[in-house]
Parts: sequence; C-alpha cells; structure tokens
Amino acid sequence: MWMETLKSFFVIALELTVLFIGISFLINLLQGFIPYEKVEKKLSGKNKWLAAIFALLFAFVTPFCSCSTIPVVVNMLKKKLPFGIVMVFLFASPVLDPTILTIMGVLLGWKVTIIYLLVTSTLSVLIGFALEKFGFEKYVKNVVMTGFQEKSKSFNFKLAWKETVTLMKEVFPYLIIGAAIGAVIHGLVPTDWIAQYFGKDHWWLIPIAAIIGVPLYIRLSSMIPISQILVLKGMALGPVMAMMISSAGASLPEVILLKSIFQKTLVITFVASVIVMSTISGFIFYWI
Repeated sequence: MWMETLKSFFVIALELTVLFIGISFLINLLQGFIPYEKVEKKLSGKNKWLAAIFALLFAFVTPFCSCSTIPVVVNMLKKKLPFGIVMVFLFASPVLDPTILTIMGVLLGWKVTIIYLLVTSTLSVLIGFALEKFGFEKYVKNVVMTGFQEKSKSFNFKLAWKETVTLMKEVFPYLIIGAAIGAVIHGLVPTDWIAQYFGKDHWWLIPIAAIIGVPLYIRLSSMIPISQILVLKGMALGPVMAMMISSAGASLPEVILLKSIFQKTLVITFVASVIVMSTISGFIFYWI
C-alpha cells in the first residue's frame, strides 16, 4: 500500500511539474506581446460589458495566485479604471489561469474545465458589477503599492525562462503538497469511506466546503490533484469545486493584503462574495 502511494506521488508530481513548466514558459513568452496600453483603453471603455470581457482576458494572462493580483489591482485603481471592472479582474484573476486550467482539463476533464471557466467568468462579472452598483467604491483607500511592471513587446526567451523559474520556485512546494496529499488519499483512504460520507448528494456539503476553503489556503495548483483523487474516490463534484474556488479566490494572505487597500467593509464583502461565488458554482456542478 505504501509503495502504491509513493508511486502515485511521483506520477502526479511529475505530471504536474512538466505541465506547469511548459505552459508557464509559453505564457510568459507570449506576455511580451500584450498591448497593455490598448488593454487599459478597452478596460475603461464606455461599453461596460465589452470592458468586462477584456478584464476577463486580462485576468487570464496575468497573475498566477490571489496575492500577486493585488499590485495589478492597485495599478488599475491608480489609473482610475472603473471600479466594477477592477473588481471583475480581482475575482477572476486567481481562478482563471491558463496553466491551471490546462492542468484541470488533463486531470478532471475538459467538460468540467469548460463549465468551470464559464461559471467563474460569469459570476466574476456579475459580482463585480453588483459591488459597483451598490457603491462599494467608497471603501477603497488611497494607497500606492509597487510590484507591477509592463513587459517589452518582444520574444525574450531568457526573460520568459527566468520568470518561469521564479514562478516555479513559488508554486512548486504547493504542487508537491498537492501531489503528496492526493497520493495519500489515493493509497490510504478507503474509497468506501469517502463515498459514504462525502459522495452523497447532500446540498449542505456545498456551502460548508465553500466556507472551509477560505482559511485552508489551498492553492489551485495543490487543490486540482487533490480534487482529482477525491472525485475518483467517489466524492461529489459540487463540494469539491466549491472548495477549490473559495480556496483560490480568497486566501488568507490575499485578505491581509486587501486590508491595505480596502476598508474593512469591502474586505468582508469581498470574502463573502467569494464564498457566494464558490457556493453557486458548487450548486451548478451539483445540478449538472
């Protein structure tokens, strides 16, 4: 049993590492051609729905975790971009990542990934606009934070590889943790036990999983291999997706950083919104 667990760990870790390095390098290479000036104009355009689409696309090709999103958010606020569009980006950036989505597609299936992409994108837009509609912009502090740099428009293999290595140093421990937890669940936790207690269609498991996900701070890079094993073991997909989205969308380190740019009311509303977003997403997978 232990040999099977160890074998599963190496297989999962190797698969995740190869995928992450390859796709991260490609994305970093292509980021040099993103016309940031044009993107900013699109984000501040009069057509808010079109601007929201560009915010989602911008979220897709930028930061890989919730914490690294904050400097970009500050930069957007400094440039007086519409508050609703900034919030759309804030919600979408941690959960819309090309590398993570590719890994999700390989491990959980492309149908699940496409539904996840559509649901998280739609809810990010709706919640972002709702916060603007209800006047939460007044809870933004006037602060300056460094850490966002625009890239030169060229193929720079050396820079792309350097950024991939830097990112890998940050993310690799989480990949290993996720692979290790997934391997232990695969090898040591009885399938019948998971199916009995977490595999049934109990609707109340979904909001509980969404709430639990926030303080856990399990990054998507860790949660996806864990989710794959839990689903294979018989756990219902609704709670799994709810926990995945909440853990990625509102980590404790991100909340601490948000307190430096948002007042308490907006921070609490943000966390509550992520829990609502992940709960709704969980129920959508539950119904499907």
